[in-house]
Amino acid sequence: MPDQLAVTAFADLLVNDNPLLDVRAPIEFQRGAFPCAHNIPLLEDSERKAVGMRYKQEGQETAIALGEELISGELRANRIQSWLGFIKSNPCGAIYCFRGGLRSKTVQTWLAAEGVNIPIIQGGYKALRRFSLNTLDRVSKQEKFIVIGGKTGCAKTHLLKHLNYSIDLEGNANHRGSSFGRRSLEQPNQINFENSLAIDFLKLKFELVNKLFIEDESKAIGALSVPLVIHRQMSVSPLAIIEESFESRVDTILNDYIFSNYLDYEAHDSEHFKELFADSLLSALKRIRRRLGDDHYAEINQIMKDALAADSLNNSAPLHRNWISKLLNDYYDPMYEYQLERKSHRIIFRGDKLEFLNWAKGIDKPT
Repeated sequence: MPDQLAVTAFADLLVNDNPLLDVRAPIEFQRGAFPCAHNIPLLEDSERKAVGMRYKQEGQETAIALGEELISGELRANRIQSWLGFIKSNPCGAIYCFRGGLRSKTVQTWLAAEGVNIPIIQGGYKALRRFSLNTLDRVSKQEKFIVIGGKTGCAKTHLLKHLNYSIDLEGNANHRGSSFGRRSLEQPNQINFENSLAIDFLKLKFELVNKLFIEDESKAIGALSVPLVIHRQMSVSPLAIIEESFESRVDTILNDYIFSNYLDYEAHDSEHFKELFADSLLSALKRIRRRLGDDHYAEINQIMKDALAADSLNNSAPLHRNWISKLLNDYYDPMYEYQLERKSHRIIFRGDKLEFLNWAKGIDKPT
């Protein structure tokens, strides 16, 4: 096994979900990491801060000496055992700190003394992150996107799962992409969102495929932003428009945004899930109040509250259908029709879900 893994190994490392031993401080890990990274730091936050201050005041040698003083004896032994446990469970792992420098090399040296070898990511997290951003840039220059559009409730996200070469932006963002798109678990941070997207593109071998299908999205998905290079390319790419009946769209929204979300909240917080679910709907409606107008908002808000007060989820369904229908008629459909008119020159397909999948088969393949 090599002592270091260079940038030429990064794609295989990420595509194969190789476990990564991240020895940065927890605060660094929280700012951004990779999906298969496990944070077992050399220095905890307070220790890193103390060593950093010593480095600024007195230079590298005294900073290293302080680090060795802080991480010594039983504490050092415990950290080595934690790293050994990781490597035992993940023998194909690799190690990184921020720049692939002193912290990585220290951990590598201490482990070597225990008879265990683990390679360092050359350039550390910073190099991996640069590789991730470069991947997104390379994807955008391929000009291979076919953007799947359609009115709210056309099940565009579901269609992606039937295609071989598609990217689920909403899945990576853990958000359904509208005012009502919030889910029971928090979204990732922006950096982690971008890193996971880059890995998904790498797994698709994007340079070798004919087309890449991606759902039409605004620049924002909840609190996250679609990477600018990706969104720019989406905004000029061909459009495939899904056309489904009004009732079918209401059914899809009821299942995805009501039944599915309700069960998600119940699974993650069995004690407070009803309150959390209700708040997610009511707060989402409030966010579009100004655009709805006070009268429409008050009407829909009352129907929504009545639905949430029903004695069972099944009994609430007719009321949920009612406010969903009003929102589609009064807000989402008119807004979408206005936006689509400005994109009409990009449309290369129109049809229902089955027609789309039959059409897509001809281009959903390698080059």
